[in-house]
Amino acid sequence: MDILEATKQFEAWLRRRITVVERDLVYKHEQMCADPFLFFRATFYRWAQLWPKECSKLARAPQVYAVGDLHLENFGTWRDVEGRLVWGVNDFDEAYPMAFPNDLVRLAVSALLAGEASAHFKLKPGEVCEQLVKGYREALERGGKPFVLMENHPKLRRMAVQDLRQPVEFWEGLQAKSGPLRTELPDSLRKAFRKILPEGAEPMYRILQKPKGLGSLGRRRFLALASWQGSLIAREAKQAAPSACIWAQDRRASEGNPWLEKIVCAAVRCADPYYEVRRGWLVRRLAPDCSRIDIDELSHHEDIASLLHCMGWETANIHLGTPKGRKRIRMAWKQLPKDWLEVAAHRMLKLCLEDWHCFKAASRRNHGEPIR
Repeated sequence: MDILEATKQFEAWLRRRITVVERDLVYKHEQMCADPFLFFRATFYRWAQLWPKECSKLARAPQVYAVGDLHLENFGTWRDVEGRLVWGVNDFDEAYPMAFPNDLVRLAVSALLAGEASAHFKLKPGEVCEQLVKGYREALERGGKPFVLMENHPKLRRMAVQDLRQPVEFWEGLQAKSGPLRTELPDSLRKAFRKILPEGAEPMYRILQKPKGLGSLGRRRFLALASWQGSLIAREAKQAAPSACIWAQDRRASEGNPWLEKIVCAAVRCADPYYEVRRGWLVRRLAPDCSRIDIDELSHHEDIASLLHCMGWETANIHLGTPKGRKRIRMAWKQLPKDWLEVAAHRMLKLCLEDWHCFKAASRRNHGEPIR
């Protein structure tokens, strides 16, 4: 099965499980042709299909609660119950039990792709993998620790704070990306929004027309926007769907993704109090301080290396939520060759680029029409 057939089959499978927004899939296909990194972000289903075959030895390593679709833009900030700024993985749409190397290899491939596209990214592949492994191993040995950006982690806090969006620009941008509802809001979603909004907030419900994420494009996404006690607040709801791993394994899918909450609750983590799964919807807070560090804006070699080290550590924070995960990972790690991450990353990178060229060529032959 090539990337074209995989895309057709996966999207047909998805349509049988959720209500798909077809115009978003058209936009997704356009973005997939734009550059390899966007293609990579949009095609976890293909990764889930190729990974067990192309990296079979690593895929047989101990399973953990895995992010699955882990990449550079899958990290961001939020506020905890004390109002403290926290950084970590902020997207678990494809959460599923997978061999622990999966998340590290996928993260490494995303960094290699970003390095090819960015003039500031000076790290060599070996350095990228070294930082990820170093951060992961340190967290594993110490039992992990969440990234609360207060008196600790000054370098990471500096990088995060400089990327926090200005309130006026953020709210204008959010409203520009949304539009009026064309249909009645599902009753289950209205109740989910009410549970996560503060008392007294009177929301205006809108539909997100230009969502940022690529992997989840095609799912219905709604916005609850309200003016509350002198300022705007917002909650986003995205329809939960089974992980693409289930499609790749040809297994029977349950409704939604039961691993979404399980992985978040089990991880070594300072929780986002507004991240909840309710009635088949993932609901979360949107705000100027819910942002990601833009690696394209990091011009110093040391900052990029430090960020990758933190990403490796945070990946271990997630995996450490697996029962007996620490012991099993440490035992399995001893059997891995020293360069396992770099070798696997180059292998999966090569396959990704081959698929991208194939998909882009097919789109040109199809004059930009959706792949069906």
